[in-house]
Amino acid sequence: MVVLSLFAFMACSDDDNAGNGNDTARMSVKLVDAPGDYEAVYVDVQDVVVKYNGEEAETSIGEVNAGVYDLLELTGGASVLLADDEVPTGDISQIRLVLGTENSVVVNGETYPLATPSAQQSGLKIQVHEELEAGIFYEFTLDFDVEESIVVQGNGSYSLKPVIRASVEAETGAISGVVIGLPDSQVLVTAVNDETSEEISAYTDANGVFMLNGVPAGTYTLTFEADSELGLEPIVVTGVEVQVGSTTEIEDVVFP
Repeated sequence: MVVLSLFAFMACSDDDNAGNGNDTARMSVKLVDAPGDYEAVYVDVQDVVVKYNGEEAETSIGEVNAGVYDLLELTGGASVLLADDEVPTGDISQIRLVLGTENSVVVNGETYPLATPSAQQSGLKIQVHEELEAGIFYEFTLDFDVEESIVVQGNGSYSLKPVIRASVEAETGAISGVVIGLPDSQVLVTAVNDETSEEISAYTDANGVFMLNGVPAGTYTLTFEADSELGLEPIVVTGVEVQVGSTTEIEDVVFP
């Protein structure tokens, strides 16, 4: 796990991020919490977006599991999945949580509003600087430190100044390559894990290019099957090693 940075309230900046072409990676964001001396801390999460280096616009991580969450329930291995979807590849510099208005803290049985200055407009931002590669699954964990994040004001009110530890872990790898010799036909590519027999398959595109996404680490046997009407024997490639967080590119597969 790679520790990335801490959350802070910040204004939007223009020196952020850009996706690369039409390639995608899978990205999930989950929220956990370090315990704090409160009875409950409710945070109203409405959206999760990312920014890419060199691009001003933000990108939403698909459908978001919006809601009001008690951070003190997200301890001891518990977590809440906020987003899990395909996003463009590229260097992301920032993840931003957009909050709603239903933020509060419970102290001695009483509920107090939890002020979040500017959070509804600009959100809670984290600097990540993570390169997303095609076909890889990246799991981001946001660890909220409640004890450090809640500030008691002089008038007895409470405000949220988040301290959040963020980490990312690449969960899978990918396999890519090119099939040559069948320009007018799609080829079915199937990867079988030599130990678990798990199968992952995909078709080549119009240029014979293929990408097997979300492939767990291990050794695979690849089978390339042309359209049955062509009467060609399948081509088998053995010993393809896949590592987490990287794409294994195999040599061109040539049909006679």
